[in-house]
Parts: sequence; C-alpha cells; structure tokens
Amino acid sequence: MANISLFIGGIAPLPESGRPTGMFKHPVRAPLFLGAEGFAGDQQADRRVHGGPEKAVHLYPAAHYARLAEKFPEAAGELLPGGLGENISSPTLDETQIRVGNIFQLGDARLQLCQPRSPCWKIDDRFGVDGMAAFIAEQRLTGWYFRVVQPGTVAPDASLELIEAAPAALTLGAAMSLWQEHRPALETLRQLATAPGIASGWQRKILDRISWLEKQPGATAPPTAAFHVKPESDQ
Repeated sequence: MANISLFIGGIAPLPESGRPTGMFKHPVRAPLFLGAEGFAGDQQADRRVHGGPEKAVHLYPAAHYARLAEKFPEAAGELLPGGLGENISSPTLDETQIRVGNIFQLGDARLQLCQPRSPCWKIDDRFGVDGMAAFIAEQRLTGWYFRVVQPGTVAPDASLELIEAAPAALTLGAAMSLWQEHRPALETLRQLATAPGIASGWQRKILDRISWLEKQPGATAPPTAAFHVKPESDQ
C-alpha cells in the first residue's frame, strides 16, 4: 500500500512558447470521480500524445524530483510534486517496483499499469531549461500511465494498493531498459509485447521492432524515439 497525493488541472499557456499545456496541476482537496479517461476536471492540451483511455491517469514518483533538481538547479524551486503534470504522486513507488499489467485499487476505482510516459519538449519550456525532457527519457525517470478498469470516486487521502500482481511481466524499469537497448533479445521483447494489459499503441511499436529485427539480423537497428521533440513548424 502506498500513500499518494492527487493533482488535476486545466489548460494554460507555456511561459516561453505560449503553447497550451495541461501540465500545470493543483492539489485535489475534495473527492473526485475517476472515469475511463481520467479525473473529473482534469484536462490535456494535445490529445494526440496525452490523455485517452490508455493514458487516463499519470503517476510520477516524487523521489525523481531530487534527481532533476540536482541536474537542473536553476529549476529546483519549481521541481515539486505535481510539477510534471502528474495526477498521482507517490513518495515510495518507482519504475523498479511495479510491473506492466499490475492492477491497483484507488478509492472506489481500479487502475491497471499499461505503459510508461514519453516525455515531450514542453517539459523544457515549462521549466525554462534545455535538455530536461531528454534527461528524463535517458535516465528512465518517466513515471507511467494507468488505464481505468473500474471507475469510481477517489478521495484526496486515498492510498494505492496492489490487488492483482503480474509476476511474469517485466518491471516497468526493466521494460524501458530493454526498449533502449541497441538490439534487445527478441524473446524478451516478445514477453513484453504479451504482458497483460499492455497499451495497444506501445504493443504495436514493440511488435514492429521485433519484425524489423527479425528481418534485419545483421543491420544496425534504428534508434528508438526517446521523447516527443518539438515539431519543426513550432521551432
């Protein structure tokens, strides 16, 4: 069982580009309904890469903020829980302790871990630094997304409790490390692709990579996308 803090927020402009973002969150003070696409009152600006049933709830480990503050001291004052747009902050959980497919109880709702977060360029804009999104991706300090398998009401003092384990699945940390390998073991990639509850979009990427590696056994594998870069039209 893990104690957590809850955050939601609307859409606001980024400080440098003025582009809209849902990254600015505030603490939840009253019970909220959690539905298939997230918490009531929570918004995402770019629905192409955020939100939806397989990115309904974002958890970010609170301990990662110390790593970020050490690397980017100029932004340390703003690197606090809720700052990266997460809905749930946990002081004890991280990517090494949870597995793809794990199901958790949160208040009356049930959540299933289905994929890691892919950081994007808006993180650099939000904190006024260059390279934070890349560092988060490279160091695998991403947090993760849940899908909602049972909607329900969640109080601010709720705890997150593992109720269905997926012992045969990789930990999220191991899965992300595998994904970053130059030529990962195909059998382990297949194990990841068949993890219970894995997000369909992430699964397709894994299967596509397996297919490419099988067809090109001696070729240099193309690098995997570490994070969402700023579109050229917005440069």
